[in-house]
Amino acid sequence: MPVKRSASVAALAPAGRRARARLCLRLAAPFSFLLLFAALLRTQPFLSAPPAAPPPVAGPPKVAFLFIARAGVPLDFLWDAFFRNGEEGRFSVYVHSAPGFQLDRTTTGSPYFYGRQLARSVKVVWGEATMVEAERMLFAAALQDPANQRFVLLSDSCVPLYNFSYIYTYLMASPKSFVDSFVDKTEKRYNQNMSPAIPKEKWRKGSQWVVLIRKHAEVVVGDKNVLQVFRRHCKMVVTKRLLGRRPNARRLGFNFRRNKKGAVIQEHDCIPDEHYVQTLFSIKGLEDELERRTLTYTSWNQSSNPRDKMTWHPMKFEYDTSGPEQISAIKGIDHVNYEMEHRTEWCQRNGTSVPCFLFARKFSYSAAMHLLEQGTIGPPKSAQLLVNF
Repeated sequence: MPVKRSASVAALAPAGRRARARLCLRLAAPFSFLLLFAALLRTQPFLSAPPAAPPPVAGPPKVAFLFIARAGVPLDFLWDAFFRNGEEGRFSVYVHSAPGFQLDRTTTGSPYFYGRQLARSVKVVWGEATMVEAERMLFAAALQDPANQRFVLLSDSCVPLYNFSYIYTYLMASPKSFVDSFVDKTEKRYNQNMSPAIPKEKWRKGSQWVVLIRKHAEVVVGDKNVLQVFRRHCKMVVTKRLLGRRPNARRLGFNFRRNKKGAVIQEHDCIPDEHYVQTLFSIKGLEDELERRTLTYTSWNQSSNPRDKMTWHPMKFEYDTSGPEQISAIKGIDHVNYEMEHRTEWCQRNGTSVPCFLFARKFSYSAAMHLLEQGTIGPPKSAQLLVNF
């Protein structure tokens, strides 16, 4: 049997609901304000406490030596002598190796390289953006140590030409980065699709073997936009297409083909590591903060064979081409000519002439051994030589 409500009770029900609704409205306004205020606090950094200052650097500033290696470090015996005759606490070592490779007693004879491989790495292919990615990984790892103030990028065939003390003093005396950077008007590697992120007038070329101050290493690691453009538009398109078919075209790095309209066009390879850092600093307006030269010597086109002169790859130093006379000649270079820009870079420090190059590549095992025998780097450790022989 249904329950019958009286008229008075039925009349009170709507009134109670209206009262509750008014109460909810009165509470909702301040509650909404509190929610909005909390959201503003989260989105406005200036309203929160300022970030803590970086911890002070304890001890002397360091030079970070950053190696890009295929696997191990083949010239570890030479670098072992270099570091052993240096000053502990003034340098650090980082190695980008193939993914999964470990540097330990079974893969290197030098304790300076034990465990110094990056925890994360990529498979590097010459002429591709993976080379630039490996460089950025090295810079990022070295930036974790606030004591690192200079960042030296090296290949696994690089050698030092002086002892540690001389190189350390040379690098720390300059407030600038050393970046080989120039406008090459004969090259046609710039891709119009790079614009507007990379204007043509900001396009630069140079050696990938740079030495950066900390500020500039942070710029490289912090970049996202320019790197993405390089990944899309700076590639080895010609070499990959012609591989094994037309070796001369592959060596020259360009090729002629017809487009969809039948017109003959010229395609060019683009090598990311020869342009990325230079172009990035140009875009960022940092060129006045650079010594626009590299500190790593490379010998190009020494062959008497005309075909060999078309190759991109540098000459490899062997035992008979790395004697005292050849090394002294490299050390005696005091300026670099940039013909395309009608510019001469004189290598000076505080108005005094200094050697242009602190490192050199590409050195074979025997050439590095010859350099070590000359005693320039430091006395070899007999046990180390026995391990490598």
